[in-house]
Amino acid sequence: MGRLIRGILLVAGTSIGAGMLALPVMTGQAGFVPSLAIYLVCWLFMACTGLLFLEISQWMPEEANIVSMAKRTLGNFGKVAAWVLYIFLFYNLTLAYIVGIGSLISSIFPGGMHGWQAQLLFLLCYIPLVYAGTRIVTRFNILLMLGLGASYLVFLWLGFQYVNMELLTSAHWSKVWIALPITFTAFAYQGIVPTLVSYMKRDIPKIRLAIIIGSFLPFITYALWQWLIMGIVPAEGAGGLIETQKLGQSAVYPLKNILNIPGLYLVGQYFAFFALVTSFFGVSLGLMDFLADGLSIKKTVGGKFLLCLLVFIPPFCIALVYPHVFLTALEYAGGFGCALLLGLLPVLMVWRGRYHLGLQGEFRVPGGHYLLIGLAGFVVIELICEIGNLMK
Repeated sequence: MGRLIRGILLVAGTSIGAGMLALPVMTGQAGFVPSLAIYLVCWLFMACTGLLFLEISQWMPEEANIVSMAKRTLGNFGKVAAWVLYIFLFYNLTLAYIVGIGSLISSIFPGGMHGWQAQLLFLLCYIPLVYAGTRIVTRFNILLMLGLGASYLVFLWLGFQYVNMELLTSAHWSKVWIALPITFTAFAYQGIVPTLVSYMKRDIPKIRLAIIIGSFLPFITYALWQWLIMGIVPAEGAGGLIETQKLGQSAVYPLKNILNIPGLYLVGQYFAFFALVTSFFGVSLGLMDFLADGLSIKKTVGGKFLLCLLVFIPPFCIALVYPHVFLTALEYAGGFGCALLLGLLPVLMVWRGRYHLGLQGEFRVPGGHYLLIGLAGFVVIELICEIGNLMK
């Protein structure tokens, strides 16, 4: 049971992160009800594709990651596609987390500090935990999830009295598609599924439960978060959500100008920090396992040190040059990386594995051809939305 709970928290913690801080900003023009509708659709989609990854994991040996999965089911073309998409997605996410966490740390310290200094300070404390491996991370992640839950509840308790219900009645359904790429990112966790399968000893029923419950918790969390932020911060006007989007800031920042309540803003900052770090754990572990599998690097003392350098040094260098790339990195990650790697690729792998290679396992996602075709169609819609956003 303890391993199941830690698995649920790892899935939920991986999802609840940088994307959550951007959701109210990107959905500000659409309104509260349309944003909830798109959240529900994206959760259903991500839950299905996460279970597809679980089905594929049954066909693979221990420690296999997405590269090996794509190679076995789709051949060399699949291997190359997985490499390119995974590196694109996870380095964009890592970049967004480093920039976002660095910005929070620099604002929390009295007098502030330079962004690169805050980023370096965080990485010096964070990398040893990732180096220690999944077992240490999952235990430490419980403490961070407690901090996340506590700060979230305090934030709701302090902020609910300032919610203006009239701000929640606006609805512009045609503008909800703008937020679809970020929403993909906010519900993404599938990169951690191969790690979860190994950690939970290939216990398929418990892993399936961890994926379903762990991916649904973010939906509830996002709904309340959306209600609070959109009920306090207007979409238009000075300091509103639209202006916040143009400045590339997270949803916590406009609270400082709209309410001018230091306590609420400070709790929001700590909540944002916990949300980013818990999600960053899942991204970091997934990227390390991917590189270890793809580059055939053994997890020895030297091998793990090399993996840490490969995971963190490139995005840190980019963050030094582009310190305000938080929302941009998230949009690219969701619009193309999540859609193709975590949405379309598992559909193609399962289709070929099931119906061409005859691969079978203990668990099979129901729905057959129709589900796979529907999931692929939704990915196409998302890609059209992202291309449309870029052309504006």
